[in-house]
Amino acid sequence: MHTHAFPAITVECGPLTMRSSRQGDEHVVALYGELDIAGVEALDEELRRVAQAGARRVIIDLSGLEFLDSTGLRCLLRFAERSASDGTAAMFLRGPETVQRVFDITGTGDRLLFLD
Repeated sequence: MHTHAFPAITVECGPLTMRSSRQGDEHVVALYGELDIAGVEALDEELRRVAQAGARRVIIDLSGLEFLDSTGLRCLLRFAERSASDGTAAMFLRGPETVQRVFDITGTGDRLLFLD
C-alpha cells in the first residue's frame, strides 16, 4: 500500500488556530484556542474541504482547545452526522476538562466517538 502525505496547513481565525494534515486516508484537524462563533465558519469550511478530498478517517483533536461554545459544539456534531451519512469515520481526541464539560452538560458526548 502506498500512502501520500499532504502538506500540513495552519489557519488562524480570531481566537482559533487549526492545523490540518493528512497522510494516506487519515486526516487530522487539531484545534487550538477558542472554538466559538468567530471560528466556526472557518472550521466548517476546513472540515468540508477535508471530506471532499476523500479522507476515510478524520480525527479532530480537541486537546489544544481552551474554550468551546454552543456554536462550536453544533459544528462538531453536524460534522459527525455528515460523516456518518457519507461513510467517513469521524473521531475525536478529548479536550481539557473545561471543553469536555460542554459535552457533559449538554449530554452530547455519546454522539461522538472519542479515541481517548
